[in-house]
Amino acid sequence: MNEIFSKYYNLIFLLVVSFNNLIPKKIRSIFYLIISLLFFYIMSGKLIIYLLITITSIYISALLINKVEEKQNSSKKIKSLILIVCILINLAFLIVFKYLKFFTISTNSILSILGINFSFNILKFVAPIGISFYTLQGLSYLFDVYNKKIKAEKNFIKVALFISFFPQIMEGPIARYEETSNELYKNKNYTYDSFCFGMQRVIWGIFKKMVIADRLNIVVKTVFRDYQIFSGPFIFIGAMCFTIMLYMEFSGAMDVVIGTGEIIGVKIPENFRQPFFSRNISEFWTRWHISLGKWFKNYIYFPVSLSKPVKKINSKVKKMFGRKVSTLVSSGIALFVVWLLNGLWHGAGLTFILFGLYHFILIFLGNILKPYIDKRISKFSNNKLFKVLQNFKVAILVIIGELIFWSLNVKALFIMLSKLFTEFTIDKASFVKLGLDIPDCIILVLSLSVVFIVSLLKEKNINVREEIAKKNIIIRWSLYYILIFSIILFGAYGPGYQPVEPIYADF
Repeated sequence: MNEIFSKYYNLIFLLVVSFNNLIPKKIRSIFYLIISLLFFYIMSGKLIIYLLITITSIYISALLINKVEEKQNSSKKIKSLILIVCILINLAFLIVFKYLKFFTISTNSILSILGINFSFNILKFVAPIGISFYTLQGLSYLFDVYNKKIKAEKNFIKVALFISFFPQIMEGPIARYEETSNELYKNKNYTYDSFCFGMQRVIWGIFKKMVIADRLNIVVKTVFRDYQIFSGPFIFIGAMCFTIMLYMEFSGAMDVVIGTGEIIGVKIPENFRQPFFSRNISEFWTRWHISLGKWFKNYIYFPVSLSKPVKKINSKVKKMFGRKVSTLVSSGIALFVVWLLNGLWHGAGLTFILFGLYHFILIFLGNILKPYIDKRISKFSNNKLFKVLQNFKVAILVIIGELIFWSLNVKALFIMLSKLFTEFTIDKASFVKLGLDIPDCIILVLSLSVVFIVSLLKEKNINVREEIAKKNIIIRWSLYYILIFSIILFGAYGPGYQPVEPIYADF
């Protein structure tokens, strides 16, 4: 899939760049939509029908909700019914494609435990690419129409393009309509400056993916597949490599997406903001996969915390234990729902559910202990060493979370966790089995150092790209060529290397 994706994304990218300025502005949005649907069809074939059903159902439902709103005696029940029907239609596809197998296996296991001699057939379906991304993006538009934050769009092309825009369709980010609707329909001509600036971002993303992520994939595949032969330190190395690989692959993909948008004058929301500079796990998740976090906050966390059942619980707890405890309880219930769904969104499996619950526990405990911790660490708040230690603590917690996330199954997870705390042997043979030689390690250290320096500068509000743009043409293009030749010379491809699949495309 990785080779197919790269090949056809490049083809679509070249088509857009080649013809963008030649297409009349009045029909450029139609051109983008045709290109987006063509890309989706190439990647998913006949499964494009499900994308078209999602687009059509959300477009019609939003218009119906607006029509009901415009009536003097509008019924909230009718609005809610339209919303629920549309949600059920789209969630039905998600359940069938992503979760039916998991639910069937779980049900069969329960029946077996109960001694019932019956089992359901396990049906397998191939899911359309990016189904979770385009479904959530479409539903965000519908929710905003329902909540009167925006008016339903009458132009079908605009809604269809918002949901299916080709750079975002595979791995996001999950934008809200108000964030990208105007951007998609500005229909700008790209300029020399916008092309150079966008290509900077695209090449930077390819560098992170091909030089770092694809190289680390060797270690990750080996450790997570053959976990039984490795001791604790090597399990940790594997989990650490996966965490870095995931960040480089996913943030690199976002660089390509945002860079593509920049070239044609479409501003796409950022999805990462130096997450490993976070000082606690809650802050980490406001910097990592930002668009997904915002989606859950706006459409799950707030509705659950303000729902009637939670309000009733909140009222009873408040009478018994006071306002502080009741606030913790209501936020805790909403947080639990968010992280349970977050885990399931990533995949149908117990390890994904445990991944979600792990982060729920960390964040909820952090909320409970925050007043006490803040008092004790306030005097260290400006201490640089203390900040580094906090960053290190967050990194360790994230690595353990990613170990849960990427384990083959629950049995493998508990074996790996057990080894972390019981087996401490380090031997040369295990290093050899990891699959990286000394040149690979040197390339990784140098490449990660470059990424770290760029991230550190961004954290200090220094825009590296703007600083490069200010340099004279010789320095500027020398840096561009160094980056390009780094990919060509040091990219992990050829015999012995297997590219990382677009990880989040399956989610």
